[in-house]
Amino acid sequence: MNQKLFHGHMHQRIKSGLFAAIVVMSMMTVVMLSLPLKAQIASPQGTTSELRGVWLTNIDSDVLFESQRLKKSLQTLDDLNFNTVYPAVWNWGYTLYPSKVAAQVIGKSLDPAPGLQGRDMLQEIVTEGHKQGLTVIPWFEFGFMAPADSLLAKNRPQWLTSRSNGSKIIKEGTHDRVWLNPFRPDVQQFIQDLIVEIVKNYDIDGIQFDDHFGLPSELGYDAYTVALYKKEHRGKAPSKNSKDPEWVRWRANKITNFMKQVFTAIKANKKDCIVSVAPNPQRFSYEYFLADWQKWERMGIVEDLVLQIYRNDLNVFISELEYPEVKAAKRHIPVSIGILSGLKNRSVPMSQIQTQVQKVRDRNFAGVSFFFYETLWNISQEKPEQRQASFGKIFPKPTTYPNLLAGWKP
Repeated sequence: MNQKLFHGHMHQRIKSGLFAAIVVMSMMTVVMLSLPLKAQIASPQGTTSELRGVWLTNIDSDVLFESQRLKKSLQTLDDLNFNTVYPAVWNWGYTLYPSKVAAQVIGKSLDPAPGLQGRDMLQEIVTEGHKQGLTVIPWFEFGFMAPADSLLAKNRPQWLTSRSNGSKIIKEGTHDRVWLNPFRPDVQQFIQDLIVEIVKNYDIDGIQFDDHFGLPSELGYDAYTVALYKKEHRGKAPSKNSKDPEWVRWRANKITNFMKQVFTAIKANKKDCIVSVAPNPQRFSYEYFLADWQKWERMGIVEDLVLQIYRNDLNVFISELEYPEVKAAKRHIPVSIGILSGLKNRSVPMSQIQTQVQKVRDRNFAGVSFFFYETLWNISQEKPEQRQASFGKIFPKPTTYPNLLAGWKP
């Protein structure tokens, strides 16, 4: 409570009799002391809004593949006072919703997974999510990345970019990936058309990108990009060193220009659609993915930042919360922290999750989002009931999504 309000409040109490005030204060003290200590520590102090999000993906997770299961999951999230979901809509070279743009370019309007057929998963999330009071922000998970054996990669080989030795495959775990060339106008048009299609056709609250909206910095040596670089450098070829600062900057600036173009296209179709980015810390994003989110934020083309800090080491986790560019972004827009709740083969204990949430709250971030739904309580070495009870303590009361467009203040 702010000081002026507090003194006014006390003054009124004194005027209406000191005894009543003492009784009220005593009762409050009793109530506070009777609360479980964890709940007191975990509750955000004096916040009117807090991002409490979770990513819903089709990788190592079946939450999206059945209507009733999806509905029940959204209800559970609402019951536990989550307020935001980020469902994946672009993965594995396919859209996870019926798309006319994808049908024209890829030859399939929808990911062929059996659980997605005959339904519009995204529409279900928008309808049910809004019914539960959840903010729905579709997540463009794969960005410019596609599986090497995808229809998209096979049908549009000219769209792929390569290393200086001509190779195209990038390993992601055990998976072979290729990358669409983000500098080609036809590739840009395709990605932008997919995004605008979602913004136009669904009552979404925002749309989210991550580092995959950039490009691994070892790529960009395809004929199209090299010719473009030479044209802008009086015939000089790009450095063979993929980490050369000038060559990195040139490619990153081109991606920034596309990000600006996408932002403008989104706003032209729906001005209150939040543009959210969920990248890695700046140095990694820029150096390895040419995704200069710090610059995007300064340009005003990011309205919601959810920084992925998936660390087991608490000291590393804390140090990454305190980078200067993170503090600077917090002065302009809601900045929340992505916390790892587990992976298929890596269980994260609830105690670690609780500690990390508290460190985020101690530093007045806008909130937290968890990667990913299935590991909140379904894939874990701890019992689902225990995990859910713990989230109940982390989020004891409902609160609203911190929305820049609805007058959020740092």
